[in-house]
Amino acid sequence: MATRSGGRRGGEGGQHKAFARGFVRFGWVGWGVSLPLHRPCHPLRPSLSVAVATPAEGVPGVGAAVVRDAPERCRGAGKSKEAEIKRINKELANIRSKFKGDKALDGYSKKKYVCKLLFIFLLGHDIDFGHMEAVNLLSSNRYTEKQIGYLFISVLVNSNSELIRLINNAIKNDLASRNPTFMGLALHCIANVGSREMAEAFAGEIPKILVAGDTMDSVKQSAALCLLRLYRTSPDLVPMGDWTSRVVHLLNDQHLGVVTAATSLITTLAQKNPEEFKTSVSLAVSRLSRIVTSASTDLQDYTYYFVPAPWLSVKLLRLLQCYPPPDPAVRGRLTECLETILNKAQEPPKSKKVQHSNAKNAVLFEAISLIIHHDSEPNLLVRACNQLGQFLQHRETNLRYLALESMCTLASSEFSHEAVKTHIETVINALKTERDVSVRQRAVDLLYAMCDRSNAQQIVAEMLNYLETADYSIREEIVLKVAILAEKYAVDYTWYVDTILNLIRIAGDYVSEEVWYRVIQIVINRDDVQGYAAKTVFEALQAPACHENLVKVGGYILGEFGNLIAGDPRSSPLIQFNLLHSKFHLCSVPTRALLLSTYIKFVNLFPEIKTTIQDVLRSDSQLKNADVELQQRAVEYLRLSTIASTDILATVLEEMPPFPERESSILAKLKKKKGPGTVTDLEEIKKERSSDMNGSAEPASVNASVVSTPSPSADLLGLGAAPVTNSAPPPSSSGSLLVDVFSDSASAVAPLAPGSDDNFASPDLASSEVVSEEPADTVHDADELFHKFVCKNNGVLFENQLLQIGLKSEFRQNLGRMFIFYGNKTSTQFLNFTPTVICSDDLQSSLNLQTKPVDPTVDGGAQVQQVVNIECVSDFMEAPILNIQFRYGGTFQNLSVKLPITLNKFFQPTEMSSQDFFQRWKQLSNPKQEVQNIFKAKHPMDAEITKAKIIGFGSALLEEVDPNPANFVGAGIIHTKTTQIGCLLRLEPNLQAQMYRLTLRTSKEAVSQRLCELLSEQF
Repeated sequence: MATRSGGRRGGEGGQHKAFARGFVRFGWVGWGVSLPLHRPCHPLRPSLSVAVATPAEGVPGVGAAVVRDAPERCRGAGKSKEAEIKRINKELANIRSKFKGDKALDGYSKKKYVCKLLFIFLLGHDIDFGHMEAVNLLSSNRYTEKQIGYLFISVLVNSNSELIRLINNAIKNDLASRNPTFMGLALHCIANVGSREMAEAFAGEIPKILVAGDTMDSVKQSAALCLLRLYRTSPDLVPMGDWTSRVVHLLNDQHLGVVTAATSLITTLAQKNPEEFKTSVSLAVSRLSRIVTSASTDLQDYTYYFVPAPWLSVKLLRLLQCYPPPDPAVRGRLTECLETILNKAQEPPKSKKVQHSNAKNAVLFEAISLIIHHDSEPNLLVRACNQLGQFLQHRETNLRYLALESMCTLASSEFSHEAVKTHIETVINALKTERDVSVRQRAVDLLYAMCDRSNAQQIVAEMLNYLETADYSIREEIVLKVAILAEKYAVDYTWYVDTILNLIRIAGDYVSEEVWYRVIQIVINRDDVQGYAAKTVFEALQAPACHENLVKVGGYILGEFGNLIAGDPRSSPLIQFNLLHSKFHLCSVPTRALLLSTYIKFVNLFPEIKTTIQDVLRSDSQLKNADVELQQRAVEYLRLSTIASTDILATVLEEMPPFPERESSILAKLKKKKGPGTVTDLEEIKKERSSDMNGSAEPASVNASVVSTPSPSADLLGLGAAPVTNSAPPPSSSGSLLVDVFSDSASAVAPLAPGSDDNFASPDLASSEVVSEEPADTVHDADELFHKFVCKNNGVLFENQLLQIGLKSEFRQNLGRMFIFYGNKTSTQFLNFTPTVICSDDLQSSLNLQTKPVDPTVDGGAQVQQVVNIECVSDFMEAPILNIQFRYGGTFQNLSVKLPITLNKFFQPTEMSSQDFFQRWKQLSNPKQEVQNIFKAKHPMDAEITKAKIIGFGSALLEEVDPNPANFVGAGIIHTKTTQIGCLLRLEPNLQAQMYRLTLRTSKEAVSQRLCELLSEQF
């Protein structure tokens, strides 16, 4: 394999040998200089340290030994650094005099002195002359002279040098010479320098060399890799043109070295311009099929330890991961290839050498990555899972690590999740016995990914056990995962409370504020667990030594719900107060502030201990506290308890209202800690199909399709896993310590005041961005995702290889606010980024949209946010279009998607009794007021899912109104600026026929028709 890997590699080897022979012939042995076998080379060209370190490999005769022994001989001649510098300065003076002398130097002498300068530079000394002589060597017709010239230029010539024009002219001459050796040297130089100036000069020429029919194979390899280098450094300067369709056909080239180089180039180009290279999929599958089905003797020159062309196979598999599953004909052939690779993994090894297993496993893991990426073949996914399961107990640590990492992604697939769960005992055992901390961390990740309601308690228990002995570097991450799983799969919230308190006991130092904030939020929102939480935290506080986070949780919960356990003599009000106050002097200032707030809450809950609490607040340690915050609280709380009446105290210190539900702040912290592109993101995106955060505004199935088949890149917006929640900030309370704790980040949706004009009065809103014109002809076919937003407000609206668009929105009466997030999934900037909301003339009269401008530059891997304020003036039928234009890598991009602003978003639910409902139903009996649709069920007919979708649609779900308990009845009012439109709906499922009959009655026929269309698409 190595002997046929390409002309570039062979060229480099030739350079090394000629360089070494130059050292021998030019008499370096007599110098008092040490050859830098271990000295770091110049930082601009680190790779050359290797080239100089072993220059004489393969050089026959005595010369090789002379160069290898040079360091020892030189150390004998020059025993100090000063002697070395003196010798070098003398030689530099000699070389300078030769270059400036009257006698013209011949090519050999010029080459010799340039080579010496290069060597002196590699020793770490500055070289400020000889550049012109090196450039002159480029015009020589002798290979060795031209080679040394190019080598000197690659190392010492700066891209801003005045000589760059002369160098470019010499390179152009060599590229035009059609001499493959000279062309190879020129291409190597371009790739080594890789400057923007080089790209400007040759980016248009190299593709022509690459696709020319008379170009030799070795030059094609060098041209492909050179173009790849220029594209990576200056993608905007490499033009896409006719050559792109021709370079794809290099995948069919007979020379596998050319195919390997071309695959590397096409993969990188396809990641940025997928449409240009989509024809490569069928060619890549065809070439891969020929490789995996061939015997080792068929590709003898490219077989590495009995594995045919492993590097090319890996590159082809990576190329295929740039695209979704191909059409059925190609998919069948690809499936056969993947099955063959999986079958070969089961065969006995043909060699005991580690190189054989490494090459074989490299192809196998890349094939599994492709299977996971496509996520469409259940049989392959399960087979891949079983194959990885065999590696979980392999003696090789790297294989165990890779198997765990790949299974993390497999666990997020609905097809292979159950197969992954069968290995739970093996993974738990790895967590307990594995010596390598990185493998243990992957085991934790896999347990987190495979967790569901059936095994949540077992996995959480194992994680808690491991937490006691876990490495400090991963404890915080484990704490976050345990907290997320305990909340997500808590059927019994008493178990959740026990788990979090146990978590604080075991690893209190690693329990972040988000964790204990979240447990307080859940306890406040759930009446059925408040008494148990108060009792449990009271018992936990009785331990002689308890963590400060436990004191915080205990202080908050007892301050709110201590009255629920005050009837027990063992937890009387005075005992509760004394227990908390015994921890006071051990706590930090923020915790003491929280406890003072708890004490004033006790004054309201337990008037019988008011005097005791006032004595504490009146003490010098509080009123004269050195900390201003504690002093102020003590003074104000004491005064409040003294002058306020019982009614005023009850009002000011009333129980905290429930917090609005939203995405768990713990989950957001874990995503931030793990960074983009992690298993956590993909796992959350996919597993939301079957489960949801407890306490979410909608059940799991409503969140079923936040995103279509996710790309292998990161979910930049972090919206894929977000449950559909109300993102209004919590109501403020003067007695609350957590007023702003649960507020969202910059993407939080601020509350809307119904009827307030302030929502549209902001001076920085650019209403001119809402264009009144017909949208572009090409609107992306995102109807499926558009309809899924009818019953939810948050999620990913559109995603391709370049861009991800996410939404968070809130609607109240006739007003709404939508946050649009644009995520750049590439590593290259988007320039002139211009999103525009387009409304037709009819829609603009019914819908008032105002948008904020966005930054025209979106950095690679970053996201920008745009705010759209919405006012419904009158009922409307169509949706606005979001048009996005930007420049990427020199290519203009233009796409349009429908914005999910639909009439039902302005629904306000209305509760009705059975009598009122049918009375109103009869009043809307005009044939033009009723619209009925009978349709086939598109999804499983589940009653709970149906209820959730009707509620998500915006209407109130009226229980026990319809005489038939299997039917669903809803009522609501559509709010517009000009009028209010009452709406009644009735959904009748027929389980036997798998059919629905949907009837809607409103006072306007057009509204009935539109609502019926929108709701029919949900079932």
